[in-house]
Amino acid sequence: MFRQLMALTLAVVLIQLTCGQLAMAHTPAEKEARFAEKVKAGIAKLGTGKKALVKIKLQDGTKLNGYVREANENTFVVIDSRTGDATTVPYPQVKQVKGNNLSSGAKIAITIGIAVGLILLLVATVGRS
Repeated sequence: MFRQLMALTLAVVLIQLTCGQLAMAHTPAEKEARFAEKVKAGIAKLGTGKKALVKIKLQDGTKLNGYVREANENTFVVIDSRTGDATTVPYPQVKQVKGNNLSSGAKIAITIGIAVGLILLLVATVGRS
């Protein structure tokens, strides 16, 4: 009887410790911090300059369209594509971000695809003559 009671107590304590740690690992502040780190990594991968186009939605509902002029440890600067205004954005204020900056490999693949398409079109046109 004593062994069963000890085994049951031990099982309950282990379950409580496991569930308690899982619940603490996913607090809203930690989720926000992880998301801010993902945004920071995404902006770093996108790069800066006029080709680093972004569409950003902030926590307050503000929407920004433009390019990333610069990025640092805590913020990045977006230049509005219509007005040219600069907006400094802290990473934690970002709710959603969409970026567009084709890598060199993607640009080469698109160029090769267009060239192959033109060659095939030229061959098909010459073959009919």
